[in-house]
Amino acid sequence: MKKMKKRIVTLSSLAFLSVVTLFSSCTKDDVVDVADPKAKIQVVHASPDGPEVDILVDNQNKASLAYLSNTPYVEVAEGTRNIKVNVKGTTTTVINADVPFVANKNYSIFAIDSVSKISAIVLNDDLTTPAAGKAHVRFIHLSPNAPAVDVAVTGGSVLFPNQAFKSASAFTPVDAGTYNLEVRLAGTTTVALPLPGIALTAGKIYTVYARGFATASGATALNASIIVNN
Repeated sequence: MKKMKKRIVTLSSLAFLSVVTLFSSCTKDDVVDVADPKAKIQVVHASPDGPEVDILVDNQNKASLAYLSNTPYVEVAEGTRNIKVNVKGTTTTVINADVPFVANKNYSIFAIDSVSKISAIVLNDDLTTPAAGKAHVRFIHLSPNAPAVDVAVTGGSVLFPNQAFKSASAFTPVDAGTYNLEVRLAGTTTVALPLPGIALTAGKIYTVYARGFATASGATALNASIIVNN
């Protein structure tokens, strides 16, 4: 029994020494670093009379945007990040916000409102793959002086009811296809904005947002834009 015990101790010692030797022979280059956890963000310029802007994350310039343009999703480290929107090519900051981000989550940041009151809203983006034959779509009301609205199938049922400025619906599954939609004054059949020919492809995820001024004309007039989120 003593010999057996001695043999077990010896084998255990050899195993321990082997592990020590294995790790001590590794160099720093042999160590595999665990990737920093990341979130993904996209930024959208939806301030109708806002100038071109630079988007900075922790004071690092990530993109320049004109009205109605957006970045692709870009990775940022999880945690609270400082987001600045500067007038393009200057240090004049029009939005300065500390925003918490969670690893493996997706976010959209919209620069909104008239330039004199410019601000930002941050939305969580659920990019779960739609079921077969379906698309996902959400609606965001970003027209500063437009009243609350319903988004409906033309002459038909309401898809997104009673959306006020800065409000956003959830991503909603719909059958893939081409839709004629209309933006109505909330609770009425009065059409404020027709949206014909909205094509929604199976497997895709979309954001439709109302933008511009209800009383303006030209580039800053009330209209809608669509983003493909995936």
